[in-house]
Amino acid sequence: MTRIVDCYLPLMSPWAYLGHDRFVAIADRGRAVIRWHPVDFAKIFAASGGVPLKQRPVQRQTYRMYELKRWRDRLGVPLELEPRFFPVDDTRAAHLVLQAMAEGVDPAGLIGGVLGAVWAEGRDITDTETLADLLRREGLDAALLDRADAATADLAAKRAAMTDNAIAAGVFGAPTYIFDGEPFWGQDRLDFLAERLGVTLD
Repeated sequence: MTRIVDCYLPLMSPWAYLGHDRFVAIADRGRAVIRWHPVDFAKIFAASGGVPLKQRPVQRQTYRMYELKRWRDRLGVPLELEPRFFPVDDTRAAHLVLQAMAEGVDPAGLIGGVLGAVWAEGRDITDTETLADLLRREGLDAALLDRADAATADLAAKRAAMTDNAIAAGVFGAPTYIFDGEPFWGQDRLDFLAERLGVTLD
């Protein structure tokens, strides 16, 4: 029986970025298939009582910076604390990922590239050349972006349905991983997900 982990994320989340490589490795070691859901967290926040970053109390915004520094240092990954293009509309990037999935591409590398573009490279993920470059890095045809842009209406409907499913599943924060009906919110819960998958971490 195939083991499946659903991953719900926005493609601009620093926490999804920090956890991405570890999550992919854990799923691989746990012989689990990842189902990726690049959903609309503005809609999820509206449904769950979440608040966009800039609208949160200053105390919470200040503490978030401590956590980003801690996790950046703990994991040893490059991360700009205040990237040039953040917040950013991740709609076009999400549509690109959905198009890649529709064409049978495993999107893990592309998703990691999009997240890294925001948080490690200070790039604009709404920009055509940025997205085309990320496709080329993954050995994918840059024309995939043209096909995604041409299918905007269909991909928007697919993403909206995916977002509704996330809300129905109880998703409220990013990233959220769900295995066998059990949610794990945040990259700092990956140890618990690994335990559920029977994976021993080094």
